[in-house]
Amino acid sequence: MIELTEVRRRAAAAEDRFPLLTLAEFFEGNTVQDSIAPNEWGYGRPPLADFLARFREIEARPEVAWVRVQIHEETFEEPFGVLSGEAVALCTTASAEECEAWTSGLDSTGVNEGYVYPDDWFTDVPEIPAGARVYSVIWD
Repeated sequence: MIELTEVRRRAAAAEDRFPLLTLAEFFEGNTVQDSIAPNEWGYGRPPLADFLARFREIEARPEVAWVRVQIHEETFEEPFGVLSGEAVALCTTASAEECEAWTSGLDSTGVNEGYVYPDDWFTDVPEIPAGARVYSVIWD
């Protein structure tokens, strides 16, 4: 898991834009179960290890260009100081309905086209191939 200081350093280097994090950066070694979808933890949302496994399966699909975690804006607020995920971005040529089927069982409230925050809030955004679009898997 990436250190919070590194996330803040990358954001500062990019004029305070939020870095999109890889699955490894957010999930590997992360034991803070409520670091993503905290309101769903204990109410049907599976453990982080299940998230990582499922999103790695999705990332390996031929129609998926990349998968990234969109961090929550409170990650940058003092004294909050905890790495927190807001949503998971899927860059794919698949439809929203297909993405919802892939994420079934993760207790998400849906898949929306685009990012959860305005596009210009992000840095470290991989290329979006022709014909692909970004969807956000959200938990509200």
